[in-house]
Amino acid sequence: MSMVDNPMVGALSRYLDLTAFRAGVVAGNMANVDTPGYRTRDVDFARELHRALDGDSTTKPVAREISGLIERPDGNNVSVDRESLLLAQTQLQFHTGVELLRSEFRRLSTAINEGK
Repeated sequence: MSMVDNPMVGALSRYLDLTAFRAGVVAGNMANVDTPGYRTRDVDFARELHRALDGDSTTKPVAREISGLIERPDGNNVSVDRESLLLAQTQLQFHTGVELLRSEFRRLSTAINEGK
């Protein structure tokens, strides 16, 4: 088993991929804030993470339209406040994942170097 085959590293990799995907969806929403008729999309993060960790890594995450948001007269329902909050949350999740991955690599490196 290589360091990359480590189950924790694999899980953290899928977590980071999902947070990056969600950040892209949120950024797309923000980019379309002035597009008439554009509908806000988001990722059910918990469901997609559960699916990815259960071994369904062959299927890409899905971004779905969010209903129940306030719609402007032009049909657009993007809220910059909502998207800014989601982007900050997603950035924090990504940063946490990176720190956990660093910690895992330090742990593996320590195990390797102390085994000499």
